[in-house]
Amino acid sequence: MRNKKRYRPIMFVGTGSDVGKSVINAGFCRIFKQDGLQPAPFKAQNMSLNSFPTPDGLEIGRAQAVQAEACGIPCSVEMNPVLLKPTGYMDSQIVLNGKPWANKSAKAYFNETDRDFLFNEAMKAFSKLEAEFNPVVVEGAGSISEVNLWKKDITNMRVAVEKNAATYLIADIDKGGVFGSVYGTMMLLPENERKLIKGVIINKFRGDISLFEDGARKLEELCGVPVVGIIPHFRDIYIDDEDSVVVDKKRFASVEGKINMAVVLLRHMSNFTDFNLLEQIPEVNLFYAATPEDLAQADIIILPGSKNTISDLLFLQKQGMATAIKKAHEQGKAVYGICGGFQMMGKWVRDPLQIEGAVEAVPGLGILPVETTITNEKVTEQCSFTFQNTNIEGTGYEIHMGETNAENDRPLCIIDGKKKDGYYLNDRAWGTYVHGIFDNSEIIKSVLDSNGKKLASEIDFKRFKEEQYDKLAALIRENVDMEYIYKSIQLD
Repeated sequence: MRNKKRYRPIMFVGTGSDVGKSVINAGFCRIFKQDGLQPAPFKAQNMSLNSFPTPDGLEIGRAQAVQAEACGIPCSVEMNPVLLKPTGYMDSQIVLNGKPWANKSAKAYFNETDRDFLFNEAMKAFSKLEAEFNPVVVEGAGSISEVNLWKKDITNMRVAVEKNAATYLIADIDKGGVFGSVYGTMMLLPENERKLIKGVIINKFRGDISLFEDGARKLEELCGVPVVGIIPHFRDIYIDDEDSVVVDKKRFASVEGKINMAVVLLRHMSNFTDFNLLEQIPEVNLFYAATPEDLAQADIIILPGSKNTISDLLFLQKQGMATAIKKAHEQGKAVYGICGGFQMMGKWVRDPLQIEGAVEAVPGLGILPVETTITNEKVTEQCSFTFQNTNIEGTGYEIHMGETNAENDRPLCIIDGKKKDGYYLNDRAWGTYVHGIFDNSEIIKSVLDSNGKKLASEIDFKRFKEEQYDKLAALIRENVDMEYIYKSIQLD
């Protein structure tokens, strides 16, 4: 039975970046779904190399796709109308309403783009969501107390004010300084914005929560709003991570007695969620390799996607990693490439239009007899495919710029029954444009079998993810005053 009552938007903002807004947002999306509502996520502007295609072939941030999954609905471009995808240290591709719009430096983006235009585009998207879903669960970006960026804001308190959202401030106590960050953030806000903050949620608390009761009271006295929840730090709930900042928390070493699968660490690595299922398999140790010595410890090597293939390929050559990968292949170790990693495995990567930078061509690893030309046309689509001329079927998605041509006809996959994808040299050397190929357990089993490794455990990734959303929702319900939350989003 669906709840027909209408609610105002709820928004989660942060005292800083990486405080857990995306995961908390996903948890509330699942709670509202469980309670019979029809929620949908929204983030006006996201910066991420981890993107995802909507069913109609448009591109949004992965975090909003995850939140939509928690809501039990397909993702749509309205959930993330502005996406920034870094292509270098200070440059990004700007994706507007799901399509590439411009490439700009950070300075040019903040100082030379029409902020009102971008904000209005975001609000058009919000209005479409609001007409269909209830409530809209909004995520902010970074810190709301960066006063130097307020005039440029299109994603934080400007959204809260425009939509009169019941807004909650998220603070990460694990980082320390929670009193200063919460109080300072609140006091810096203009009065009209401060009134929208309905409460504070303390995230990532370690230890006995009762020991912070006095601290919560002091925060309430200082800030004039209640601490509505203290959420424990957890490691037993798995939710897709928002961005590659979490790679810092991953494993970086082989483990004796495990199947060691090494992901080559790239400076512009994208779609690192391609390896999430592999991380859940007990027999597998998925680790990130930063040196040739790391690669020497691997049973299987994976070259991941990249937002700047040529730059990352040159970096691998400079660091000696390219030589190590080629040596591993010559010794019979498995080397697989996904998207940009597939392009790197070929003979050449060419960029005649200088889309990725000033270098127009660079030799690849030469493992596969293919050549890639970077183009300004972007492929963004979800797909179904068959694998290696077998009856193994899988699902995934493509997000790439570039055309890869092979010397002979040896595709790895057939997409949607007709389109050829990737290149199959042998069981221990292939490449593909399909992200999420390792989200399919039958393909993982096939790959491990080809390398003389047996997989005893069974895992249904879709069911596993649903269980994790429910566990996250249960944790939030247990530690947040949901009665207060619902009162704050009631329409007057």
